Amino acid sequence: MMIKLTKVTASAPGKVALFGEHAVVYGYPAMAGAIDRRVYVSVEERSDDLIKIHAMDLSVPGIVLTIGGTGKDVAVETDYRRIMDAVGYVRKAIEVTSNICDLKKGVTVHIRSEMPVGAGLGTSAAVSVATIMAYSAVGGHALNSEEVSALGHRVELEVQGAASPMDSAVAAHGGILLIRPMLREASLTPVKAELGLPLVVGYTPRECGTGEMLRRVRNLRDAAPESVDSILCSIGKVVSEADSAMRSGDLRRVGMLMNVNHGLLESLGVSTKKINEMVYSARSAGALGSKLTGAGGGGCMISLCPDREAEVMTAISVAGGTAFISSISSRGVCIEKGESI
Repeated sequence: MMIKLTKVTASAPGKVALFGEHAVVYGYPAMAGAIDRRVYVSVEERSDDLIKIHAMDLSVPGIVLTIGGTGKDVAVETDYRRIMDAVGYVRKAIEVTSNICDLKKGVTVHIRSEMPVGAGLGTSAAVSVATIMAYSAVGGHALNSEEVSALGHRVELEVQGAASPMDSAVAAHGGILLIRPMLREASLTPVKAELGLPLVVGYTPRECGTGEMLRRVRNLRDAAPESVDSILCSIGKVVSEADSAMRSGDLRRVGMLMNVNHGLLESLGVSTKKINEMVYSARSAGALGSKLTGAGGGGCMISLCPDREAEVMTAISVAGGTAFISSISSRGVCIEKGESI
C-alpha cells in the first residue's frame, strides 16, 4: 500500500536522437538515448482546488500561473505572451492523470530544467512524464514506467496534435532505445550497449521549428522522390549498423556512423550553417563523431569524444555555440523525494 504523500518531486531525463532523425517518419528505424540532464517537477497538495504552476525556466522564464478548479479561470503573474504554450504540457499531464486515476486535487507545481528548452532535447516529454509521476503519487497512485510512458505520449499527442512515442518512452525508461516504426505503433527495444557514450552537446537557437523542418523534407521528397527515398533508406541502414556497433562496444565505428548520418541529414537540408560549424569544429578538436540531433533547423548537435571533452567544448564555444558535457543515462523517470503527512 502506498504511503500518503502531500508533496512529491519527480524527475525525468532529456534525450538525444543518436541516429535516424527524419527517416523514422518514413518507416525506418531510429535510435535515441536518455541523457544525464533532467527536468524536476515538484507537486504539492493544496487545500483548495486551484492548480498553481511555477515554471521558472520552462520555455519562458519566470512564469507563475494559477488555474481554477474548472481549468477555466486563469490568473497570470507575468507579462509574457506565450504563457499557455509554456505550461500546456503540465496542464495536460495533470488533466490526463486526473482522468485515469480519478483525482481532483488542487496542487502547486514547481518546474526546473537543467536543459535548454525547445532545443530538441525532449524537454516537453520529460516535463510531461515527471508531472504525471509526481501528481499521481500525491494522489496515492503508484504508476509504473510503462503507464507513465503511455500517458506521456498521450499528453504530447493532445498538446501537439502529432508525436512519436520515442521521447516519452526514453524519458520514462532511460537508457538507449531502438525505435522501429510499425503500422499502428512503434516497437521500442532497449539497446544493451557494451560501452559508455561520453558526449558533448552543443546548442544554438533554432531558426525553424520541428513542424517546419518536417514539412521541408516532405516537400523535398515530393520534388525528388527517388533521390530522397535513397537518402532515407541509407539513414535506416546507418541505424542498423550503429545498433551492431553499440552492442559490440566499437566506439570508433559508432563515431564514424554519426558522421555519416550527419552527412545524410545535411543532404536533406535540415542542418544549418551554425550547426555545421559546431559539428566540424568538434571533429577538428578530436571528436570521434559529431552530428546534429533532432529535427534540425538549429537547436542541438552532439559529439562523441572520449577523453577530449574539454577540447571539444572549447571548439564548439569558439564556433558560437553553448556547450555542456553529458552522457547516456540508464535512469528514467523516478521520484526524487516525497513528504508524507
